[in-house]
Amino acid sequence: MGVFESMAQYGYGEVHMARDERTQLRTIIAIHDTRLGPALGGCRFVSYVNEEAALTDALRLARGMTFKAALARLPHGGGKAVILLPDGEHDRTALLQRFGRFVDGLGGRYVTAEDAGTGLPDMEIIRTQTKHVVGLGTAHGGSGDPSPFTALGVRRGIEAYVELVLGKKSLAGLHVAVQGVGHVGYHLCKELHAAGARITLADVRDELAARAAAEVSAQVVPAAEVHRVPCDVFAPCALGGALNDRTVPQLQCKIVAGAANNQLASDDNGVALQARGILYAPDYAINAGGLINVAQEVAGYDAHASRERTLRIYDTLHAIGARSLKTGEPSHRVADAMVQEILGAAADNLQAQTSRSDHESRGHITSQMKPLSRDT
Repeated sequence: MGVFESMAQYGYGEVHMARDERTQLRTIIAIHDTRLGPALGGCRFVSYVNEEAALTDALRLARGMTFKAALARLPHGGGKAVILLPDGEHDRTALLQRFGRFVDGLGGRYVTAEDAGTGLPDMEIIRTQTKHVVGLGTAHGGSGDPSPFTALGVRRGIEAYVELVLGKKSLAGLHVAVQGVGHVGYHLCKELHAAGARITLADVRDELAARAAAEVSAQVVPAAEVHRVPCDVFAPCALGGALNDRTVPQLQCKIVAGAANNQLASDDNGVALQARGILYAPDYAINAGGLINVAQEVAGYDAHASRERTLRIYDTLHAIGARSLKTGEPSHRVADAMVQEILGAAADNLQAQTSRSDHESRGHITSQMKPLSRDT
């Protein structure tokens, strides 16, 4: 599939590419949609089997950022950068500096942040070349680690679904099975424990599972079995594709709500969850806390504002779940439809503003024109 065909498949937008021989930089910046504002999304620095895989990753992820920002009511569109990891030795600092200059050349249409393969130190390097970067350290007015905010949003989303499905206002006494206790999963376990939930957890890294279990008095099960645990809520917080043809029929829960990206292996799996009476929390809706937090840096970081916005994930998930239960439409399709409604309203508003501006400009020009004299 060609570049333009791939762009059309995901509803694009713009794609910018850069190559620098000296630093070995090869990067793709995908800007999916800017109707709500400048595109915001992380920068991945990983190996790809080929350039087509890198392009597909950037396109898919940027589209997800558009959806996440829209449902979070952020003044941003979706973007994503991927840097192809050089095969041999390279100067990481020089490469990231060159990337920063590339981002700066886009004039603010894209704001970058950390993602897989990058972290806070990398954002500090990029910051030396452009102001269009977030996810910085607190010493430079940034927000630091976004994981606690992501976990907070997931906990609020779980609470919304628990009220809808189980009729309970609290998580006290409920059983949650958490798959993956890395940065976000670990903080989610702490949120759930503080709320009084009983936790079963798993991780492919035994040391992380043991650490989390000790802190929240959780039971540990093998990573390959955690989705089978009888529970109220299954929370996927590891890699994508956790909800697939094999795992969905084995779930023993009423709610699926976790922090992982791209949880559904296919649209059919979302339909299958609905058919089984399991209410699914669309990942880009429930895991937006981290994005909400770093987005605050654009206008000047305010931790209180970040927390308040993140708490509103409850309202977003409640609206999605209620609409799904009322209409019978799978929740992931409901969320997609809500995004299109938000983007459509933004487009209509922009068109109306443009029309008013054009009308006012024509009126101004007309008022400034003087009739020609007979002597002219």
